[in-house]
Amino acid sequence: MRAVAATAVGGPEVLRVVERPDPVAGPGKVLVRVRAVSVNPADLGARRGLVPGGPVPPPFVLGWDFAGEVVTVGDGVTDLRPGTRVAGMVPWYLTRGDSGAYAELVSAERDWVVPIPDDLDLAAAATVALNASTARQALELIAAEPGTPLLVTGASGGVGGFAVQLAAQAGLRVIAGAGRDDEEWVRGLGAAEVLPRTADLATVGPVPAVLDAVPVGTPAAAVADGGTLVTTRPTPSVDPARRVRQHVVMVRLDPSMLAGLMAAVAEGRLRTRVAVTLPLAEAADAHRLVEAGGLRGKVVLVP
Repeated sequence: MRAVAATAVGGPEVLRVVERPDPVAGPGKVLVRVRAVSVNPADLGARRGLVPGGPVPPPFVLGWDFAGEVVTVGDGVTDLRPGTRVAGMVPWYLTRGDSGAYAELVSAERDWVVPIPDDLDLAAAATVALNASTARQALELIAAEPGTPLLVTGASGGVGGFAVQLAAQAGLRVIAGAGRDDEEWVRGLGAAEVLPRTADLATVGPVPAVLDAVPVGTPAAAVADGGTLVTTRPTPSVDPARRVRQHVVMVRLDPSMLAGLMAAVAEGRLRTRVAVTLPLAEAADAHRLVEAGGLRGKVVLVP
């Protein structure tokens, strides 16, 4: 099969199409023919060597989110069969590049994927698992009551966009930081108040809860004393005297949660968007697009 591997730690130019042996569906696994792969900031970080636990020795295959069809099932898998449309994610923090979604085939543990409806577009399905799961789990850490004001930074992005929707549906009053000229999209996701990306977070609030999905300022400046700050990456510790609960959300596999999120997208209760699709062989160009910023939606690779 063809895959895209990082042949060194560095810029997009280190990404190369390589030939690898076709994987197989071992016990408890399914072999998936990949039809769409979402490019995530985590992929860019791994390519640069920014991986929790330290850089991964190259070559390694990138990619978390994917969608496609089951080719074969291994022993012990009874609820999926060849031809079933599925979407899910490679838990890259576990595989560390031995297996990645930037490939024509993925041998996935059963709990990495969930079946999806026939009418759910595969490119859209490939944008859901990592971002929506992270958003849901971040909101679980915040555990705010309905009516609570919540600031979400990076609301135009994958994690932030899902967080705005899920928080608004849970009854929170969402204050959202939007990308340039993207305020209408964010408002349509359910934000009660939309801030420009350039807003000084020190002038916002203080609010009892902040979900900082992208590094656009100093989120601790917006959270009230005794409040909660959840980030998608390590950030400086807040002065203990302020009694701020501080968490870094690290996505975990939860098939039941993922199935619910996929159903919500398929039914239109959650919205996602794809900015552009590119062939898998153009992964380097996809990374350049994401690094340049300004996209409205995800970049999706098509093997």
